[in-house]
Amino acid sequence: MHEMAIVDSLFQIIDAKVKEHQIKKILKVKLKVGEMTVVEPMTLTACFKVYAQNTVAEGAELVIERVPLMGKCRECNKVFRVYNYNFKCPQCGTGFVDIVAGKELYVENLEVEK
Repeated sequence: MHEMAIVDSLFQIIDAKVKEHQIKKILKVKLKVGEMTVVEPMTLTACFKVYAQNTVAEGAELVIERVPLMGKCRECNKVFRVYNYNFKCPQCGTGFVDIVAGKELYVENLEVEK
């Protein structure tokens, strides 16, 4: 379950921001999570609640914005949604595809009370 490791890293970021900006309460944490990260949102949310206990983030809302897996064909430049990890271009059929979205995993913003 790599969600625990992700939440641990998330709280390292939160702790640093709390100290840097003298934050009293975290109200909302918004994450961007790409499809290729294979993160389970329900598990991530449950881990977040456990980590948040007795911290400035206790009771904070965790908002997870999923980013679909997108590819761009190197031959015809078509950008397309990748389903089931099938990286074949639907326009020209080549398999020479670059991933242009879907690997994201970052904190987009924190809503806080100072």
